[in-house]
Amino acid sequence: MIRLANETPRRAAMTLGRGGGLVHESPMVKRSPLDNRDTSNVAWARYRRLMKGMALVSLLAVVGALGWLRFTMGEALTIHMIIATAAGVGLSVMLGAALMGLVFLSSGSGHDESIEDPFENDPDMNNDR
Repeated sequence: MIRLANETPRRAAMTLGRGGGLVHESPMVKRSPLDNRDTSNVAWARYRRLMKGMALVSLLAVVGALGWLRFTMGEALTIHMIIATAAGVGLSVMLGAALMGLVFLSSGSGHDESIEDPFENDPDMNNDR
């Protein structure tokens, strides 16, 4: 933590926020398991493996969607519809897989447990525990 020469230790833990209000800065942040290179390598390798598998699932979803459109529309299926369907279905499946994969990465590596909950002692925020 950086302090100015005229700041006291108590005042150094507070800094001005955007709105001119004081914002408390935590003096020490817990280390995440992803900070460890070995844990990080294993977690990211698992994420890449998941994404490769989901790329195959995405390809199957695109083929299935295009097959269904060809069956239902017949000769009315245009190249523009094929491109739009392939991009829409393929990218939607991949986006969902990427976001859920990041949730799995965060949870499976222990990164979620390393955060400090600023509301853990707030009685209004503990309704679900």
